[in-house]
Parts: sequence; structure tokens; C-alpha cells
Amino acid sequence: MRVRAGLGLLAGLLLTAALPPFGWWPLALLGACVLATSIAEQPWRVRLAVGMGVGAGLNYPGLWWMKEFSLPGYLIFALLETALVAAIALATPAGRWRWLGLPAALVVSEAVRGAWPFGGVPVVTLAETQVGGPLAQAARLGGPLLVAGLVGVAGAGLKALARGRRRVAPMALATVVVATLVGAAVTDGHAIGSVTAALVQGGGERGTRAIDTSAQRVYDAHRRATDQVRAGTDLVLWPEDVVDVEDPIAGTPLAAQLAELADRHATTLVAGVVENAPGRRFRNFAQAWGTTGQMGGSYVKHQRVPFGEYIPFRSLIKHLADLSPVPRDATVGHGPAVLETEAGRLGVAISYEVFFDRRARAAIRGGGEILVVPTNASSYPSTQMPALELGAARMRAIETGRWVLQAAPTGFSAAVDPRGRVRARSDLGRRQVIQLRVARRSGQTPYTRLGDGPVVLIALLLLASAWALSRRDDQRPLARSSVVRR
Repeated sequence: MRVRAGLGLLAGLLLTAALPPFGWWPLALLGACVLATSIAEQPWRVRLAVGMGVGAGLNYPGLWWMKEFSLPGYLIFALLETALVAAIALATPAGRWRWLGLPAALVVSEAVRGAWPFGGVPVVTLAETQVGGPLAQAARLGGPLLVAGLVGVAGAGLKALARGRRRVAPMALATVVVATLVGAAVTDGHAIGSVTAALVQGGGERGTRAIDTSAQRVYDAHRRATDQVRAGTDLVLWPEDVVDVEDPIAGTPLAAQLAELADRHATTLVAGVVENAPGRRFRNFAQAWGTTGQMGGSYVKHQRVPFGEYIPFRSLIKHLADLSPVPRDATVGHGPAVLETEAGRLGVAISYEVFFDRRARAAIRGGGEILVVPTNASSYPSTQMPALELGAARMRAIETGRWVLQAAPTGFSAAVDPRGRVRARSDLGRRQVIQLRVARRSGQTPYTRLGDGPVVLIALLLLASAWALSRRDDQRPLARSSVVRR
């Protein structure tokens, strides 16, 4: 059992090495192959040990960023995610039909982890391992869950190839190739115009939290950086949480300054704002100003970061850990994720929301022509979270067929085209403005139209079929032996 658990751990580490910032995407296929090999013909206890090894190898390194907010929260949550991954090994038949059951189990597991607990934390995902590879293009067809399934199919196919199974290996390879090619070929909408956009990064020291940083200094850094914006710019995007006010933003001196800034540049300005809310809470939202300085619409963040923007079970956890880094909980936003501006209809996903395909899908289905992502990853001293976030932005671009524009105080700020290619990216920590022409786009991809439902349904049917076929195989020797006894 120890050897098998060790192989599971190896599989999890291979998956981790495929995630940003490493991005060695072929290793995820190898990791899936090791997983398929490790559970072959094994009883449930051994498969559970394998699954726990995979989960530990994937989640403890992949969720390392979470410890910056709460070490106990990180340890508890990584253990919970590990248990959810271990369920994959138990849900997959151990016999020859695992080549069918494993990809389906991976899809179901990713669907569960994307929604539960705490609304899901879909940061360490199989789809994220493929943002630099060809399989990511299938997301346009079936979203990240289809990409996860293809990783499983490829792993099972490699296992079959190594065992010389001449029927399974070609079928698996054909499935992966066809799904990828169809995903690359299907419609992703069409251009309806273009805008010149500027992504403003004020720069500064990384590894600093909002409660330990001068809000005025951050704001001033972005005002000075905006002086670099060239004339004729249609859209200026500031990051999340660079405007921090005690009272509602309307009518404050900062609002007047931002109105003057938009008017002076004759541009649409979208800035991330944090303001106090009743009950010792705060509101995190994107606010737009028009070309003559008028205040436009706003979008309040829907998906909060557990242990970052709110503490689940705060009344209990406060007795176990220091919660001073997160003294208040964020409110939950409602309504469409779209800002109507003179630069076009802007879909919005604030920071952590970029990891949620459902948030981007809601923005595009609401008419978003460009997806803007004001974010703030300055509290993380390493490149892990900024790289994971950029990887998620690339996946959202592929899924939706939209340009994704991301602005962060200290990086990564980036522009990603509808094929998931990074067209421009800032350096971490530098004061920098990225300026480029991007297309406003309309129309839907198959994924934005249909969502995750079809892929989950197919996965459940395949998983049930794999178990039914496995049980049929188990009963055949009994049938033969009963004939002999007669």
C-alpha cells in the first residue's frame, strides 16, 4: 500500500508541475497515467491511499498561497480538497473499464470542487494545467470540465499504450485529438468594433497586505502611473482595491479626483473601490466613470475569497487562530456582471472571480464585449498566485471568445486574446502601463451557451456505464463455474 500511495503522491506532484507558474502541461497527462496505473486491480483501501496521495501532492503545494491569509485555514482546506480528490480513485472502477471511468470521475470531482465548499475554490484544477497546451482549446466547446476529462482520457490512453492494448489506446488518442480540433474550430463570436485600452499598474513592494499598506500611497501611485496613458485611449482600467474610502464613494474627494481624471483623458475609467458597509463589513466593487467625468455603473464582487475576504465559521475559528489579517467580511454582490460604458459593454470578474467559469459566462451572456479583471495579488510574495490568476484569465478568454484585460497593483497585469494568448504582460512590482488596441466582440461559444450541464451529464452516464460493465465482467467467471458444476 505504501508503494501505491507513493505513486499517488508522484501523480499529484506531476499535476502540480503542470500548473502555473511551472506550466509543464504534458506532465499532467503523465500524472493521470500514473494515477490510472496505481489504482489498477486494487481493493478500495489501496485506491483510497492512492487518491489521498494524489490529493496531497496536488493541493498542499497548489494551495500554498492560502497560508498568507490563514495557516490553519490553509491546512484544513487543503486536507478537505485532498479528500475530495481521493474520492476520484474510489469512484473509478479498478478493472479494465477504468479507462472509461477515470475521465468521468475526474470531471465529476472537478465539478464538485468548483462548487463546494464555500462556493468552490477552483484554483488548483486540471484545466489550469493545460492553459499552455493544445487541450485548452477544447474549453471553447465544453469548458474546463471537458479539458479535465481529456486529461483523464489522455492518461488512460497512455496507460493502454504502455500495456499494448491496441483498441483502447487509439480510441483514447482519437477522442483527445477530435475534441481539441473541434474546440479550436467552433465559433467564438465576431468583432463588432475596437477600443484602445490602458491597463494601469502602480507598482510597489510585493508581499504587503492591505491592512499594512497606506491606501493613499497606493492610490497616488496609480494616479501618477495614469499620466503615462496616451491621448486617444478609450478605456483605462485600474486594479482592485486601489481606491479605499470610509464612506460611500459618491461625493467623496477621491470620486471628484477620479471624475477629473476621466474627463482630462476623455476616457472611460474603471477602478476597483473598497468602502465600508453596515455591520463591520466592506463592499468590494468596480466603479466606472464616463468620458466627461460622470459616475457610471458599478459591479459588486459576487465570489469572495474564503479566509481572504471573509472567514467561514468566524465565531469558531477566532478561538483557534489570529484573524487580524481579515478583520472584516466582504458583502456578497448581486446583479449582472456587466458595466454599460462609452467604451462598450464590459463584462467584469473581480480578482478571485476570474477562477470561476460561471462568473465569466454570466458576464458574457449578459452582453459583455470585453472581460475586464481588476485584481489585487500584491499580498502574495511569490509568483504563484499571480501566475495562477493569469492562467485562469487565459482559460476564460478561450471559453468565452473575448479579450480579457487584467490590471493588478503590482502584477501581473496582462491582455489576453480570445485564443488564450498573452499579448502583453507586466513585470511584477514595476510601475507600468500596458496600452493596446483590442476588439469588442459579440456572439457566443458553445460553452457560454450550454454551460457545464451537458459535460457533467455525459460524465455521470459514462461513470455509471463503467461500473455496470465492470460488474458484468466480475459475474462472468461465476456464470462459467456454475455451467461446469452442472
